[in-house]
Order: sequence, then C-alpha cells, then structure tokens
Amino acid sequence: MVGGLGPGATVYYYRGLLAAHAAQGRVARMLIAHADVDRGRPLAEANKLDELARYLAGFIDSTIAGGAEMAAIVAVTPHICTAQLLPLLRVPLIDMVSGVADEIRSRGLKRIALFGTRSTVESRMFGRLGVEVIMPKPDEIDFIHNSYLDVVYDRSTPATIDRLRELAHTLIKRDGAEAVLLAGTDLSMVMNEDNAGFPTIDCAAVHIAAITKRLLA
Repeated sequence: MVGGLGPGATVYYYRGLLAAHAAQGRVARMLIAHADVDRGRPLAEANKLDELARYLAGFIDSTIAGGAEMAAIVAVTPHICTAQLLPLLRVPLIDMVSGVADEIRSRGLKRIALFGTRSTVESRMFGRLGVEVIMPKPDEIDFIHNSYLDVVYDRSTPATIDRLRELAHTLIKRDGAEAVLLAGTDLSMVMNEDNAGFPTIDCAAVHIAAITKRLLA
C-alpha cells in the first residue's frame, strides 16, 4: 500500500484490512510505503499527473522489492493519475475508482455528488464513474475542499462536519443527488453511512473490500 496521503486514511485502511483478515482467521501480509501528502496533493492540484505518477510508482517499486504482488493507493485524489501510473507498474493496481463505479451501478444510482478535494470534485471523480456527477457552486467546492483538509490536518470541528451534512442535504434537495460519495478517505473517520444523515457511499470502505477480496482469494 502507498500510504501517507494522508496518514489518518492509512490507519483507517490498516485497521479495516486487519479486521477483515481476522474475521476469516487469517494473518495479513502487507507492506506500507509512506508518501508525503504535502508533496502529492500539490501535484494533483497542479495537474502534474506524469510527475505524480512517477512519485507514486517509486513507492510501489519499493514494496515490490519487499515482495509485494499487487498495489493499492489508500487515498482518493492520487487516483487522478491512474492512466499515467499503470504503464509504470510491474504489479496490478487495485483501483478505487473502478470499484466505486461498480458499487454505484449495483445500487442503481444515476446522479451523485462528491465530497473530497477540489481536484476530485471538479474532475467528477476523474470522469470514470459512468453516471451524472453534480457540480456544486464554486463557494461550495471551496468549502468542501477546505473542510476535507481540516480533517486531514486534524483541524476539523463538529460545527464544520454539521455544515458538510447541511450541504449534502442541499445537493440532494436542490440538485437531485441520489447519494453523496465520501470521496476523501479521511472523511470516513468522521462520518459513515450509519451516521451521515444522508444517502452515501464510503469510497474507502468500497476500496478496502476490493483489496480484501484480492488478498484473501
């Protein structure tokens, strides 16, 4: 796994994967390479996708040297460079976006909204979800982006999370969103499908399930 993008998300994945293995009486075999969110995120925001892909590929190569047979990037935004990254890899990549697209189809959703970084929201999850993705107003995108970074850097407050919930209801009522994707992995630590108060898909949970399926096959 390429972690560190941000660190809290890496812990969330680690715990989820350990629990999935324990439930089947198995012991996890994983390697985690720590990338720097303060280097990776600016590359994504500047649309320097080739440079971001090379940066991530270096970490994946280091895990291959340790015996890794497949790779996963445990954050949403870095998947923006998947097309550039895949030709650089010597092992399969367990792609989050493909798994989320499958989950959307399985639920029969046609119109969704995104909570995540500006890069993720404005890209409509990189144009790969296969459904209509609502574009919030510019000030709403700014709020979603800044609120997400507050979670990443441990600056978030209950009031901010409540405002995110209010915005989700606005996107549902005003724009017809059928669900909101938690498309920022750290958001999974402060809200989930049980406590969000609106229909949602936890992208990290979907990705963890896909990784688990491959590891325990």
